Amino acid sequence: MLDRVTAPTPFGRLAEQAAQRERAGLVRTLRPRAADSPLLDLASNDYLGLTRHPEVTEAAAEAARCWGAGATGSRLVTGSTELHAELERELAEFTGFEAALVLSSGYAANLAALTALTARGSLIVSDAGNHASIVDGCRLSRAETAVAAHTDPAAVRKCLDGHAGEALVVSDSVFSVDGDAAPLAELASVVREFGAGLVVDDAHGLGVLGEGGRGALHAAGLAGAADVVATVTLSKSLGSQGGAVLGPAHVIDHLVNAARTFIFDTGLAPAAVGGALAALRLLRREPGRALRAREVASTLHGRLTGAGLVAAVPDAAVVSVQAPTAQAALRWAADCRAAGLGVGCFRPPSVPDGISRLRLTARADLDGTQIAGAVDAIVRTAPAC
Repeated sequence: MLDRVTAPTPFGRLAEQAAQRERAGLVRTLRPRAADSPLLDLASNDYLGLTRHPEVTEAAAEAARCWGAGATGSRLVTGSTELHAELERELAEFTGFEAALVLSSGYAANLAALTALTARGSLIVSDAGNHASIVDGCRLSRAETAVAAHTDPAAVRKCLDGHAGEALVVSDSVFSVDGDAAPLAELASVVREFGAGLVVDDAHGLGVLGEGGRGALHAAGLAGAADVVATVTLSKSLGSQGGAVLGPAHVIDHLVNAARTFIFDTGLAPAAVGGALAALRLLRREPGRALRAREVASTLHGRLTGAGLVAAVPDAAVVSVQAPTAQAALRWAADCRAAGLGVGCFRPPSVPDGISRLRLTARADLDGTQIAGAVDAIVRTAPAC
């Protein structure tokens, strides 16, 4: 038996970890927002400005009135409604895939795809800049994982070369930190050399890239391919909540039977399904929203770099502006809020290269006055390098 004096204290290590975060400027806190917040929002992922659109909110409310506040169970028990099936059909048709499966989040969708489509002896090749949900999916799978250099098809080829079993290559389509795009056509070419599969998280491409916002895979001519699977979120361009996996029908059938984050999770709430479906239909009716989001991103980038700030060139709707330190990024974001502007603040471990940033969302519904005001607030409050 351990001596009481030397016995470990439950959760005793947490205090030291908290102190380390404080010293490094990496403390994260919840900041509940009011429904009528006066801040101009450049922090969310509401790329098309649809989360408060009257058609979307009314559809969400009507779905709750019709089907109830919750799904009441897992999708395989009582959690599948006719509305879920309708969204899956229309989402697959819009993006160019054969079938779709809706889950409770984009995170759950990535875990479902990566754990159910691999086995012991499989290899997953994952881009170094991939989202945490992909990283966790790789960890939870029984496959070996090789991390390839960021957006480097040659590095992917090197990882695949010599592996004799099944393999998947997984990548974000648009990376959430800097907003740069993956070379999907080149990745597909490498994947096909080795008979592997390609899984692409199109969370930041759906609604922004491709014809009318059909996504990065549609734009690359890969949507509907037999060796390609996509994951998406319903919480960004579609202004709602949830996620989905898109791919060949037999792959989706397999996920229904094998993906633990689908089988053992409560189905997505009807209100979220109804809201996402309304947003998807609105996007089909107003495809110019996708182009407008990209135009706003380009304008923000041009004006901020013109003012001397360092910002990555946006390939979609994410504009990332570098800060000198984590502490400076935190103060910068706070100063922007004081100036009436909400911005994202990305610090380690959210940024794989260790460079802290402000992360801006280029929304399709921003007008010229709002863009000018946002640029002014960011430039005016910028820390000295």
